Amino acid sequence: MMPGCVEWPEEVAARYRREGYWRGETLGDLLRRVAAAHGPRTALVSGDSRWSYRELDERADRLAAGLGGLGIGSGDRVLVQLPNIPDLVFLCFALFRLGAAPVLALPPHRHSEIGHLAAATDAVAYVVPDTCQGFDHRELARRVQASAPSLRHVIVSGDPQEFTALADLERDPVPHDSPDPGDVALFLLSGGTTGRSKLIPRTHDDYACNIRLSAENAGLDETSVYLAALPIAHNYALGCPGVLGTLQAGGTVVLTPTPSPDDAFPLIERERVTVTGLVPSLAQLWAEAAEWARRDLSSLRLVQVGGAAVSGELAGRVGRTLGRLQQSFGMAEGLLSQSRGDDSAELLVSTQGKPLAQADEVRLVGDDGRDVPPGEAGELLVRGPYTIRGYYRAPEHNAAAFTPDGFFRSGDLARLTGTGHLAIVGRVKDVINRGGDKVPADEVEDHLLAHPEVDAVAVVAMPDPLLGERTCAYIVPRRKAPSLKTIEAFLRKRGVAAYKVPDWIEDVAALPYTPVGKIDKARLRADIAHRRGGRRP
Repeated sequence: MMPGCVEWPEEVAARYRREGYWRGETLGDLLRRVAAAHGPRTALVSGDSRWSYRELDERADRLAAGLGGLGIGSGDRVLVQLPNIPDLVFLCFALFRLGAAPVLALPPHRHSEIGHLAAATDAVAYVVPDTCQGFDHRELARRVQASAPSLRHVIVSGDPQEFTALADLERDPVPHDSPDPGDVALFLLSGGTTGRSKLIPRTHDDYACNIRLSAENAGLDETSVYLAALPIAHNYALGCPGVLGTLQAGGTVVLTPTPSPDDAFPLIERERVTVTGLVPSLAQLWAEAAEWARRDLSSLRLVQVGGAAVSGELAGRVGRTLGRLQQSFGMAEGLLSQSRGDDSAELLVSTQGKPLAQADEVRLVGDDGRDVPPGEAGELLVRGPYTIRGYYRAPEHNAAAFTPDGFFRSGDLARLTGTGHLAIVGRVKDVINRGGDKVPADEVEDHLLAHPEVDAVAVVAMPDPLLGERTCAYIVPRRKAPSLKTIEAFLRKRGVAAYKVPDWIEDVAALPYTPVGKIDKARLRADIAHRRGGRRP
């Protein structure tokens, strides 16, 4: 495996191969196999453009040849920051075939995040759109390239200016060695629960297992039409089952420029979309819009909702207006727990389904590290055929995030029912789940402490009826407390993604501390919940 990654113990890897979880197929070869079986069928739809499986397969080969001509090859890391456009799909398969690993950043990320990723991975190339939602990514690329010695190429989807155009890279295919299925296929980003995002290395073997199991659980086949409403660069829309799960099943992927009902509903009607994935806030918006929108949404048979727990009221509303609900709990590090088709209405609402593989091992432990009694909540520890054994180049963090015998400490609090279903009841780690976007409190605090008028700060979650949680910053000022507008401008100038900017600020004379000298965030969370009462800022 790539240096800097933690491998599964050989006896464990052998068992996963023997039991059929790891099948020795790379993600690039997966497309080739499906293209051979479904060549003329439609694989990808974007706007008025359509690509067959054969065309997608050929496009990946041609782009791989062009990237190889730039010197990009096996073991290289390529930083990819593209929105939901066809080029992202073409590029990923091209890199999979070369054995180069895409590092999938999200479109809202700015210099703070991208600069860190470029340095942490020694990325040799950075792929961006020309502009996205009014932001010029070429200007960001100039800043990143100036500070990242390893970055040899900037590749642009669209107008490249002085950089290389992605469209100009396609060449006649050339032979190249196929990567080892046990090596890294791609890097996903952690939710950043301890500072900046950690890099999650997913191998061809384990990610192929991930997408296959979730596709089977969702009942995907060649008749399935998946609408990619959420960012493809995120694990959920990429492979749970998402774009890759749909393609491996021979179905059709439809891209939408935004997840708004105005963009998504016409596509559902026109393409007869059968399945999609949403976060709860978006599911609520869609369910409300479906009640008055004059669009035929009857083709939808399955609506995955993940990123946060789903209320009984929302579950009922989704079922009435959109399609059968599937709760989906997962992590970019691995474990997926999803509702099954035969789950009762009570289990559908009260749990986040069951882990997908029989080989998934789940423990719930208390503060003392011991397993909690049946039915009680504890921190969720997991290991299995698609759960990593360590973050990339992070030995110190891995020592805390993984047990000596390889269980990943998820930071989630969960209960296990007698039926084997998981109910997620909270989190141990200090991260704010803002409508599915994970906001690491300590990273935001570090940025805020750089403001000249901030003496001390604590960032906590505040309840919100739409997003579930928003971000509140308790600030102890040096002289005059900065306004929310001032803080927003300051953080944006530092290159912080918009979703990480606090939604609310409380000016306080001092922060509360626990008896052991830590900031008492539980007290602050209770305080803001009492003050705001779940009202939107």
